[in-house]
Amino acid sequence: MSFDAARLAAVISPLRRALLGAARRREGLPDLPDAQIEVIRALPRGAVVSPSELAESLGLGRPTVSNLLNRMERDGLVARTPRAGDGRGVDVVASAQALDLFVRFDRASAAIVADAASALPADDLAALDAALPALERLRDILVELRHGDGDAETTATDAPSPGDTTAGEATGARA
Repeated sequence: MSFDAARLAAVISPLRRALLGAARRREGLPDLPDAQIEVIRALPRGAVVSPSELAESLGLGRPTVSNLLNRMERDGLVARTPRAGDGRGVDVVASAQALDLFVRFDRASAAIVADAASALPADDLAALDAALPALERLRDILVELRHGDGDAETTATDAPSPGDTTAGEATGARA
């Protein structure tokens, strides 16, 4: 069986953008840059991490993360507090506003995908369902490549579109 990698790559980006745009419109979500969404996705409810840990998990440089956090803190999306017992350390948490945006995006994107999928024939739905595990594994491999790639900072900060995971994209999405 042959695999058309170029075709898959050509479908993924427009699919993601279409879902993000539809979810934003449906929920009235702000247009957050992808990099900010990745930060929110990396800070699920209750998670407290240092900027260094965040940089490592996202595959970004510490200066890039620092700049992102400065902007996000100004916008009320994260809070930074001094780390207890460490005069130099800082803890980062997602704000209630950011987490709410993330939940709203996930809910809207799931509904949008369900609505769109209802127009597909049963065979297409079965094919999509069967492809999900392989797509999840492919995503995991690509995330690992990004973390080992020197261009990771460029990729994460270039595109100013919110969300990068279907139902977890927009404002996040676990996204």
